[in-house]
Amino acid sequence: MKNFEDLGLSQPLLDGLAEMGFETPTEIQQQAIPLLLKHDGDFIGLAQTGTGKTAAFGIPLLELMDTSSRDTQALILAPTRELAQQICRQIEAMSQKMGRLNVVPVFGGANIMGQIKDIRRGAQVIVATPGRLMDLMKRREVKLDALRFLILDEADEMLNMGFREDIDFILSKTDVGRNIWLFSATMAREIKKIVDTYMVNPEEVRINRENIVNTNISHQFVQLKARDKTEALRRMLDYNQDMFGVVFCRTKRDTQQVADELNNNGYATEALHGDMSQAQRDAAMKRFRNKNLKLLIATDVAARGIDVEDITHVIHFALPEDPEFYTHRSGRTARAGKKGESIAFITKGDIRKMRYMESKLSIKFERSEIPALEAITARRITKWTEGIKDLEVNDKISDELLDEVKTSLEDVTKEELIGKFLSQEFNKIYKRNSITDLNDNSKPREDRGEYRERKPRSRGKEDGMKTYFINLGRKDDVNKGALLGFVCDVTGISGNDIGRIVLDGAHSFMDVKEEVASQMEKLNGQERNKREIRANVHEGEVRESRDRGGRDGGRGRGGYKGRRDGDSRSGGGFKGRRRDGDSGGGSSHRGRRDDSSSSGGGFKGRSSRSNDDSRSGSSFRDRDSKPRRDNSGSNDSGGNKGKRSKFFGSKWD
Repeated sequence: MKNFEDLGLSQPLLDGLAEMGFETPTEIQQQAIPLLLKHDGDFIGLAQTGTGKTAAFGIPLLELMDTSSRDTQALILAPTRELAQQICRQIEAMSQKMGRLNVVPVFGGANIMGQIKDIRRGAQVIVATPGRLMDLMKRREVKLDALRFLILDEADEMLNMGFREDIDFILSKTDVGRNIWLFSATMAREIKKIVDTYMVNPEEVRINRENIVNTNISHQFVQLKARDKTEALRRMLDYNQDMFGVVFCRTKRDTQQVADELNNNGYATEALHGDMSQAQRDAAMKRFRNKNLKLLIATDVAARGIDVEDITHVIHFALPEDPEFYTHRSGRTARAGKKGESIAFITKGDIRKMRYMESKLSIKFERSEIPALEAITARRITKWTEGIKDLEVNDKISDELLDEVKTSLEDVTKEELIGKFLSQEFNKIYKRNSITDLNDNSKPREDRGEYRERKPRSRGKEDGMKTYFINLGRKDDVNKGALLGFVCDVTGISGNDIGRIVLDGAHSFMDVKEEVASQMEKLNGQERNKREIRANVHEGEVRESRDRGGRDGGRGRGGYKGRRDGDSRSGGGFKGRRRDGDSGGGSSHRGRRDDSSSSGGGFKGRSSRSNDDSRSGSSFRDRDSKPRRDNSGSNDSGGNKGKRSKFFGSKWD
């Protein structure tokens, strides 16, 4: 089947499709449309986002509807407001040559009274999110007596978002005289329950999973340190100024943070996530569709329904947990036969997950790299030079103003003037980027094997940085993130101006850009947890210890999770605190032991018996009920009644 004419569609519908640029039906359209046109019953279509499912159900729906009737004949459920809006736009566009068709979008976050007015005017097709539709049904504002088609689009995603009860309510209230068309990426268990409960002998079309990922997409990965990902986005935008893409983040917080950081550095981006109001989301999508943005930073859920032409790049700021989400994301690009790039930002810890996605999706990720600053500079200067040459002189510049500027610059040679113009552009590029190589070429340790003692690592200072010694380390209950936050709060230095951080037991080293290094002096005299802070420039070599501060170099074997203060040679399994000398292995000791006995495992209580009162192999579980004796043989009920217990004080009974 080569074109839509072969599907036997009416001419007005074919004219609308031609105006939209539809030429060749996709695989799901080729299989679903003929079947839906002739089959008066339920239907299941299993295909991924980006395969043309909206047209797969929209085309037969328009052919089968009675457009002269003002009754609500079709109800389409979608998981997000963006997808609902997209479906409305596409159905309206496909039906543009068929006469007036009233398609009403219904979703949360918008004025419900306005939606009620639109429905009362006669909604032939309602496209809704489940929650808002259920609300309107309970208000008796949606009349579904004449309903003929109930379509569930992205059914798996609706269930993932917690709409199961809403869908059950809607299906149970529309169980007479309608066909259910269900479209989903997978036949998950919850989908199967809906099929078994509400559908009758459905026909099924299943797209070959080997073809779910668009072949016009090149799949790439860039290995980075997590802290360098936002700067990597900046460099990509600087290098490829024609980039127009979507960046996917895992959380709403990450989404807003990335968008804010890019905007603060002068890049045209916008966030899109569930914490934004409907007006904010609509404004962001309008700017993106009008190409007033270079990048849209979005969560997976918010990005459902993004159907914007000419998206060149999809960037995965973090890989999704599910391979199918990767397909949903990458399907935003390479539409209508065009090429697109899908680039994953990964750390070396993500490599195994990436390989898993390769096997599940039958794709191959090719290694790519973030451009070096020199390459960005060369490309930007070349483009800038061409722009200067092609720029036409504004005829509004008066001769007087031109003569005045000439006079002001008559002492500057041509070479100096060119150098000054070049420096101005050059400084813009270097101001927004560090000079470090962001690409991480280290390999993950696939097989860690047994622990081997390693010598401290020597790490070189980054170019354009000063190294500072700070008298805070792991023993001060501080990690790299806490140290970075403390330094930034006190000094006012941005995290982007801080490079390498080397944390040791009692001190740390931090690289800071030379232009802001003087602000590190603000640390001196400050206090953290009642400790006075000292920060000095460090000129020598920096060595990073492998000691993590939690062990004394004890020689015990595995399983140790507590604290050893002695020269213990015990075996594994110990989980408490031990001050004894040669106690045996296998202990499940959870209390505190101050004796030097050699008793075996099984100890779970507290004991402060001296050597002469210990019993080898005991399984002591509670305080001894007998009067307590000290080494002199006296008991606590007698002369030592007021003696202070080292655990509980003088009154410990």
